[in-house]
Amino acid sequence: MTGVEIGLVSLVGILLLIWTGMHVAIALALVSFFGVWMLRDNAQIAARVLSLAAREGISSYLFGVVPLFVLMGLVVSRADIARDTFEVANRAFGKLQGGLGIATVGANAIFAAITGISIASAAVFSRVAVPEMVRAGHTARFATGVVAGSSVLGMLIPPSLLMILYGILSEQSVGLLFIAGIGPGLLLALAYCLGIYAMVRLFPGFTGRATPPPVQPRSLAAAIGDTSAKLLPIVALIALVLGGIYGGVFTPTEAGAIGALGAIVIAFAKRRMNLGALWRVTLEAGHITASICFLIIAATMYSRMLSLSGLPAFLTQWIIGLDLGIYGFIAVFVLVLIVLGTILDSSSIMLITLPLVLPIAQQLGIDLIWFGVITVLAVEIGLLTPPLGISVYVIKSSLDDPRISLGDVFIGAAPFALIMLACLMLVVAFPVIAVGIL
Repeated sequence: MTGVEIGLVSLVGILLLIWTGMHVAIALALVSFFGVWMLRDNAQIAARVLSLAAREGISSYLFGVVPLFVLMGLVVSRADIARDTFEVANRAFGKLQGGLGIATVGANAIFAAITGISIASAAVFSRVAVPEMVRAGHTARFATGVVAGSSVLGMLIPPSLLMILYGILSEQSVGLLFIAGIGPGLLLALAYCLGIYAMVRLFPGFTGRATPPPVQPRSLAAAIGDTSAKLLPIVALIALVLGGIYGGVFTPTEAGAIGALGAIVIAFAKRRMNLGALWRVTLEAGHITASICFLIIAATMYSRMLSLSGLPAFLTQWIIGLDLGIYGFIAVFVLVLIVLGTILDSSSIMLITLPLVLPIAQQLGIDLIWFGVITVLAVEIGLLTPPLGISVYVIKSSLDDPRISLGDVFIGAAPFALIMLACLMLVVAFPVIAVGIL
């Protein structure tokens, strides 16, 4: 077999192993080892090549950003800050038609600017927002769909773990990727709000007719004081982390450390965390970080094997020979990501596809920062699509309500997946949305 044939067989092998239930990282590492063995006809060389790839893949200082942002997100989740943001947003938008849904989107956008983890947003707001929306008169399908749709903001609005992962794999600036995610993130949040308003007006059978809950009378001073107490710590944390990165005061890794410390201080100041809870959160952050780093190591091995096979260079020449152009290539790439999103999680999709497509994107002269935003948007659509919409499964498990089926959540999330697709098309058609402020 030629190197290109071995590369193609390895790709098919990885997908088959994942479909049979094998962990993605193990599948990548296993196929990489046997691939290099076949290419060099020597198992010792294969082991040596992959050990070097593993060491190089995880030794970068930038990897310190992963556990720090994970820790910050988990602390924020445990400190019940999501409920604070939801209450403030509900106070601002609750009187509008679809106000509870719009408040959920607004709160999720703020929460995303602290955590950067879609799954955390889905888990937290399924407990915070769904009961409130159902109690007010919205259907369970619509309520869970709003939470599922708005949860993806966590991977687009900075800081974002997927942006960090893309930056590591593509060797692009994480800070620039964060900045590029602001415009598309705000666009998607606005599109969700407009979509919710339109659905409530035009499709009341789907959304249900909500009656705003009675507002407890309070003085203006008391309302301002309560809002400030809930919102100021959140704003301060966002300004500290993102302001430090964009102002050039911190590197992303340093900002992660400052943000994690700030989140811990806020949680203790609000008396919503003790030393025992902090220890449990730290352990959980360690488990998540180990899983992510193992994936990155395996992806580095896989990338090294593909380079030895010559498959990326072959595909680059083949795609260029088809004369698809930039937009044709992006259209095919986005379609592949959405299809893979029905069977794989977001990180796995990026780890498998990026080593193959990044050389093609570079050869076509595509801005890799813009390409990263497109990749994250397309991959995130998969969080809402069956059969493996991870956000949908998280919401279902978090609610633990037998009256709300998995199908109900998927149906409720469908309009928001379409809104995401429309925003993705806008970002492709108008790159200035992402890179205009760089």
